[in-house]
Amino acid sequence: ALQQARQGRLSILETMASTINQPRSDLSAYAPRILTMQINPDKIGGVIGPGGKIIRGIVEEYGVKIDIEDDGTVQIFSTDESSAKRAIDYVKELTASAEKGQTYLGKVVKVLDFGAFVEILPGTDGLLHISQIADRRVEDIHSEVKRGDKILVKVLDIDAQGKIRLSRKAVLEDEKQS
Repeated sequence: ALQQARQGRLSILETMASTINQPRSDLSAYAPRILTMQINPDKIGGVIGPGGKIIRGIVEEYGVKIDIEDDGTVQIFSTDESSAKRAIDYVKELTASAEKGQTYLGKVVKVLDFGAFVEILPGTDGLLHISQIADRRVEDIHSEVKRGDKILVKVLDIDAQGKIRLSRKAVLEDEKQS
């Protein structure tokens, strides 16, 4: 009986080897995926949102399941790799922090006489002072920027309170140099 079982097993392995002689380099399109990333534990609340609103929105929009650990480990489960990657990108965007010297495409959210507030990351605004809007003197800020405009800005400074100073003039100067 053992000899017969051995011959049956070897026959099955031989048939399998003739069909595919090495493992596939990528997973099947239908295989479930688990993507893992690490975020700052202080930013977990921003991913979950008030009453879980943001995380539920991510789950519904991308068709994924998300687990977040207290240490900042985020696991995204999905059967579709592209939707899992889009969900990862969205979580990265939610948890991103502004960095001094970086250039961002921001949206003007408020225009005042002394400058404009520009949202450079979701939930992160910075002040673009009127003196930093152009490489010339600007008399009327409303002639340069309007609410809803998308503009490139560079982070000049982030102070101790987390206030961000932005400059469009620095971006224009960088473009002239290159």
